[in-house]
Amino acid sequence: MKRRENQLRLRRFRVDELQRRMGTLEAIEADLARKLADLEETVARERQRANETDLGRVAFPSFLKAMDSRRENLKATLREIERERAQTKAEYVVACQELKSVELATEQEARRAAEAPLEKSRIRLGEIALARQLRKQALRQI
Repeated sequence: MKRRENQLRLRRFRVDELQRRMGTLEAIEADLARKLADLEETVARERQRANETDLGRVAFPSFLKAMDSRRENLKATLREIERERAQTKAEYVVACQELKSVELATEQEARRAAEAPLEKSRIRLGEIALARQLRKQALRQI
């Protein structure tokens, strides 16, 4: 029973750990999406400012190139986080199935342990009934 309890605790810990990891990845993903939106906003704002001055028109292509590089980095990181989150989700599903199987086995074991005294008393009553029947047959033959 101790072994089964340890397995159950281990499986619950694994499920909880994967839930936390998925939450963390979702938070990181949301943060990256927010940064990407802020970047787009900044580019639009700077484009507007660049049209106002000659220096801005000259400097804007360099700024845009740097922002494109940053955007690509953010998108690559976002794809990596999405891939990692999908992998974690798959691990989470497997861990939940394993937890469920250990929980079912624990419940069955507990049910069998509770039914064992009842089964022993049924066997004992069957033996008594058989002994009485044999005694009756023996008395009839006399």
